[in-house]
Amino acid sequence: MTKPNNALIKQYKALLHTEGLEVDFEEEAVNEIAEIAAIMNEESEDIGARRLYTVMEKLFEDLSYNASEMTEKRFTITKEYVERILSSNIKEKDTSRYII
Repeated sequence: MTKPNNALIKQYKALLHTEGLEVDFEEEAVNEIAEIAAIMNEESEDIGARRLYTVMEKLFEDLSYNASEMTEKRFTITKEYVERILSSNIKEKDTSRYII
């Protein structure tokens, strides 16, 4: 998620940078994203790393749409933020919307 040149985290940082928003990730947040993707793969069709893409889409949905209007131009993705945004989807166990 962080090492390759085309890593998802780097892609989202670059995407939001075009909207004037600097995004940082805490290491715990990255671990939580990976854990959630793994849980969703276990509970529904295992689509491997492609699950990360759909989890990241959900995580960044609001930020992507509101980035240009945000007054604070720096945002840190924390473990708590990841849990708050994605926890309802895990509790529902309706992961069908995360299958490509």
